[in-house]
Amino acid sequence: MAKRSRVQTEQTINQIMDEALRQILTIGFETMSYTTLSEATGISRTGISHHFPRKSDFLVRLDSRIGNLFVAALDFSSQEALETSWMQAMQEEHYRAVLRLFFSLCGGANNEITLFRAVSTARQQAIAELGLAGDRTINHLIGRTAMMLLSNFDVAKAA
Repeated sequence: MAKRSRVQTEQTINQIMDEALRQILTIGFETMSYTTLSEATGISRTGISHHFPRKSDFLVRLDSRIGNLFVAALDFSSQEALETSWMQAMQEEHYRAVLRLFFSLCGGANNEITLFRAVSTARQQAIAELGLAGDRTINHLIGRTAMMLLSNFDVAKAA
């Protein structure tokens, strides 16, 4: 078998990461597997595990992409705008998936993914834009979202 070029290898890794991100945001990290990734990409499970030996490696590599995706949906111009944009984002399944992933990682033992950037980036930006009021707003929204997700609350009615 001919050796693959660096460009081909990077294309394969990017294809796997793009599909992993899609699955994390649609079916969830827990449901995503080497099998679902293989079926979607046409890359063998062995090929995927060569680049990502542990499932948590996907989160490590995708952390900043997930964080940037989440923060891009938020408006930090005021506390009210932040709360409104957060609640609007929660109406979309992929943003709820990001928060479900955050809550599932809370208290986890994997040090590589304990600093999940989606929420910490939102908090940092809220503090930078709104000061302590931004921090309080993020804390309130995290708690409110946790309760909504736990109770399967109708997010559309909460907005």
